[in-house]
Amino acid sequence: MNKPHKKLDAWTTAIELAHQVYQKTDRFPSKEQYGLTSQIRRAGVSIPSNIAEGAARQTKKEFVQFLHIAKGSLSELDTQLELAVRLEYLGPREWTTLNELLERVDKMISGLIRHLGAKS
Repeated sequence: MNKPHKKLDAWTTAIELAHQVYQKTDRFPSKEQYGLTSQIRRAGVSIPSNIAEGAARQTKKEFVQFLHIAKGSLSELDTQLELAVRLEYLGPREWTTLNELLERVDKMISGLIRHLGAKS
């Protein structure tokens, strides 16, 4: 199986973000297991998943479409993490770690979109 997504720094960093999300949400209250914890994890997993799916598509246009979906999931995750901070489920240090990864992934996806757009 050809796995072009594994060559992308955006995917690698997004996988690290998803991993961190799982680790940090593991400490959320059990009452949030089917609420905020689940939402945050789904958004976190969606980002590298959409990068991977887009990389496997046949055209650059399709790839870019999936990258935009990944960016939407990034915004969703950012919003959910902000709520987790306000609810005091995440401390400042945890938030900083996740936010730095969010910013890195966002810049990488944006750069990839620009790169692919310039080649179309």
